[in-house]
Formats: sequence, structure tokens, C-alpha cells
Amino acid sequence: MLKGRHLIKPSDFSVSEIDEICSLAEQIIVDPTSFQDVCRGKILATLFFEPSTRTRLSFEAAMLHLGGAVEGFSDAANSSTSKGESLADTIRTVSSYVDVIAMRNPKEGAALVASRYAECPVINAGDGGHFHPTQTLTDMLTIRALKGGFEGHTIGFCGDLKFGRTVHSLTEAMSRYKNNKFIFISPKELAVPEYITEYLDSVGVPYTTAERLESVIGDVDILYMTRVQKERFFNEQDYIRLKDSYILDRQKMTLAAKNMIVLHPLPRVNEISPEVDDDPRAAYFKQVKYGMYVRMALIAKLVGAL
Repeated sequence: MLKGRHLIKPSDFSVSEIDEICSLAEQIIVDPTSFQDVCRGKILATLFFEPSTRTRLSFEAAMLHLGGAVEGFSDAANSSTSKGESLADTIRTVSSYVDVIAMRNPKEGAALVASRYAECPVINAGDGGHFHPTQTLTDMLTIRALKGGFEGHTIGFCGDLKFGRTVHSLTEAMSRYKNNKFIFISPKELAVPEYITEYLDSVGVPYTTAERLESVIGDVDILYMTRVQKERFFNEQDYIRLKDSYILDRQKMTLAAKNMIVLHPLPRVNEISPEVDDDPRAAYFKQVKYGMYVRMALIAKLVGAL
């Protein structure tokens, strides 16, 4: 039973619960009109202390498509935190008005703090470089739709693996399924954190590392590209030096398998050339639509509408 639960990290939900959410999302995709009133009378708060386009708008669209209402802010400057109010007090206040909160915050662990003071479910919409579990659900729904399931995949993560919260979340989630393995492709400065590799070692999930995309692209079933995130760098010179480390173009795509898919949490800068967009293996804009559907399923479950 998911009603009233918080979603702070992917492991908060069991494998069977993730399957339940994805199955509901698939039902919504097939017949969205059957779900257009299930959240009537419910309110979602979107508290975004950090910029967002897809995540915030997809949450808001999801609730509106379910017949519910939305309130919140897209800029911390428009909230009382700009006056010095603590996160705990903000959450205590907002959760007394609404039925569910989706929150993005640049500080790692902020969502966990929020869940301790909230009177309603809290959904982590990204906390710094830590976790982004609803993007993980989006990625998993896309994988299930396009690859048929969650098992037996070689997943290549490319780009900023140090600060990439979507990478950390999806690695943790997909490691729970059988016969998956990972290839981490990055410069040394942006390598996946040790806590991720230590976790994979502890559960016996195989992984390798590489510094050249061309050397491994032919081995992957799913290529997950990421943006080098300027906002995560303290030193702008380091960002400038690393920002163009990996660019996926048509030439590199010729080295990939015919049934490989390319995912990206977006936004992109120049790590995927626009010439790749027309390739049938490019699935990142399909992810955008799947993101709304999976958030519809999640919200409906957490507020007890379904």
C-alpha cells in the first residue's frame, strides 16, 4: 500500500511497488480519460528551490490531468525562505494545506529533512547531487516500454557521473534486477562516486569504467547520456575544461547496436548533437512524455486515489 508514503530515494519502494507504478502508468497511457477525475479535490504543492522545466511542469501537468489542483513556487526567492524561514517550518506550513508535496532543493538530504516534518507525502524531485527518484521511475518506464523489461541489460552511463543524481538513482534501481551490468564512461574528474561502486560491489553487480565512449558504445543496450552541470562546479575553469568531454553524434551512433536506445534526463547542452534526434534509437523525448504518465501514477497512489 503506497498511500501516505514518502519517496526520497529509489529504494524506498520495493521492486513489486515499482512494477505496480509502471503498470498503472501503462494503463493511463492506454486510456487517460478514465483517470481524469481520480484526484479531484486533491492539491499538489510544487516547491522548487532550484530551476526546473520538465520535472516541475510534468508534476503539475500530471496533477491537472488527474483532476486535481496545484500550488507552489518555482523560485526560492518567491518563498519565505528568502526571509530566513527554515525548511522545516516551510514544510510544516505547506503540508497543512495540501495532500502531497513535490520538492526540489539544491542541498543533499533536504528531501529527507522535509519528510520528517511533513503531514503529507513528500516526493523528492531532486536534492543536489544525491537522488532524483521520479526521474528514475521515468527512465524505468521508458526502458520497460522500449526494451521489454528491467533485466539482462548492459547500461552505459556517460558524462557527469560524479554530480549526476539521475545516474546515482538509476544505478541503484536497476541493480535490484537480475543480470544487469554497468559501464561508467567519464573523465576521472567526473567519475561515479565511491559510494555507488562500493554498493555495487556489496551486492555483486558487475561494472566497468571507460574514458572513451567510442571504445564501449557497441557493448551497451542502453546509453544514458548526461549533461556536465555547470551549477555543480565551484571552479568555472574546471567546468570549461570538462564540459565538452563527450558529444554523441551521428558518427559515434554508427558504432552502436541497431537495437540500442539513447536516454537523457534533459536538459541537454551539446552532449547530444541534434543530428541524432532523428535516429530511431534516440528515446529522450519519449522519456519526457513517459515522465508525466509515471508521475500521474505515483501521485494517484500516494494520495490514495487508486
